[in-house]
Amino acid sequence: MISFFAGFALSASLIVAIGAQNLFVLRQGLKKEHVGPIVLFCGLSDAVLIIAGVSGMGALLAAFPQVAKGFTLAGAEFLFWYGMRTLRHATQSESMTVTQDASVPLSKALASVAAFTWLNPHVYLDTVLLMGTASTAQPLHLRPFFAAGAASASFSWFGALGV
Repeated sequence: MISFFAGFALSASLIVAIGAQNLFVLRQGLKKEHVGPIVLFCGLSDAVLIIAGVSGMGALLAAFPQVAKGFTLAGAEFLFWYGMRTLRHATQSESMTVTQDASVPLSKALASVAAFTWLNPHVYLDTVLLMGTASTAQPLHLRPFFAAGAASASFSWFGALGV
């Protein structure tokens, strides 16, 4: 159980930072729109990334820094584009109002959250590299419990944020 809670605590400490993904989930929760699928997508994505990190993907990315650099550049480009779009939107007087009639199709909402999740360079640093490295402090047979705890924190956080 100690490994489970170590994974949970580390993941919880990393995931609560408010970034583009968390803001999107919060906004969709306030709109009460596609909350279940978005929360499930975010939780499953984190679980995949956590398992990849605990399984050694972090070591692989460290061995091939050009791959990590490619992820970082693609993510930075996406976040810059989204930031500029958001800045332009923020200049509108109704930008801070969450309205029920500004509905987006589920496919567009999932595409947006997928971009926030998979193009974010911090997700690879935090979830894959840091979680993967931290998991090496656990005995090999306890690493699945560490990963389960970390994934549980993600599902808990996204569920609470969406609600």
